[in-house]
Amino acid sequence: METDPKLADPNLPDPNLMDLKIFTGTANPQLAKDICKHLGIPLSSLNVSRFSNDNLFVQIQENVREKDVFVIQPFTAPASDTIMELFIILDALRSASARRITAVIPYFSYARSDKKDAPRISIAGRLMADLIRTAGANRVLTLDLHSDAVHGFFSVPVDHLTAVSNFVDHFRQTVDLSHAVVVATDAGGAKRAGRFARRIHLPMAITDKRRVGDTEVVQGLVVGDVEGRDAIIFEDEISTGGTLAETVKTLSRAGVRNIHVGASHGVLCGQAVERLKACNLSSVVVTDTVAILPEKKWPALHVLSVAPLFAEAIRRIHTGESVGALFD
Repeated sequence: METDPKLADPNLPDPNLMDLKIFTGTANPQLAKDICKHLGIPLSSLNVSRFSNDNLFVQIQENVREKDVFVIQPFTAPASDTIMELFIILDALRSASARRITAVIPYFSYARSDKKDAPRISIAGRLMADLIRTAGANRVLTLDLHSDAVHGFFSVPVDHLTAVSNFVDHFRQTVDLSHAVVVATDAGGAKRAGRFARRIHLPMAITDKRRVGDTEVVQGLVVGDVEGRDAIIFEDEISTGGTLAETVKTLSRAGVRNIHVGASHGVLCGQAVERLKACNLSSVVVTDTVAILPEKKWPALHVLSVAPLFAEAIRRIHTGESVGALFD
């Protein structure tokens, strides 16, 4: 049988992706462009602007009727603006008769608000999940939530990706692991660090942590053998860097030699960069779920791209293939 020359031409877009549209808000447009590059499709166009009264205005500038649409928008600073922007984009796409709308949220910051641990507070992670559905999302795609419980807050299907393999590959290529140990900064992060430790075939240790404020923590003993070893601290995100700075002190007192850090989301807010520089870490490795400005970069910082991972997940969702098979 003769092959259709249009299908044989590698310069033409994949015919299976003809009904796929990818849009981005203003939070991390470079990640969206990289995802589209891996998929071999153009980034779709929309206009985001503000009225004189500071209200957001969004206009979809392409036909999306009966299309499978993905909107890429991590919840990064200013978080309230980027979240509201996502809601308006989702609503505009629904009004434009998109067949299915997937909210791609590489960094879901409100996942940290996953329980009622103080009187008269909101479980904001659940509230965000409800609002995303109300705004028009039929599906959510995210990566390395702070708490796995947040997955259950959504009443729409959720595909929860992980960048663990990216970190395993990086550290295997750049660090002598013969005397290394994976460290969780507290008991709450032990499950996350344990998954990484199993994948990279290393033992694990845990530090005891007590949080006394948004940026202040107190740590005591280390559970596990760390003396004379190189440590890889594994976290879901680096926010202010307060926990990491205290963990480095605790590990140094326990006799650790070199310290590396891996975290999926490099939020790096407040004085985080200054704190981490002062720690004299061997390396700090994050992904590009959050756009890192030039002034927040320094020689020890390495940024891994999750664009290929998101691109493959989007392709599989669009074509009806298993996303879970990516991690088998």
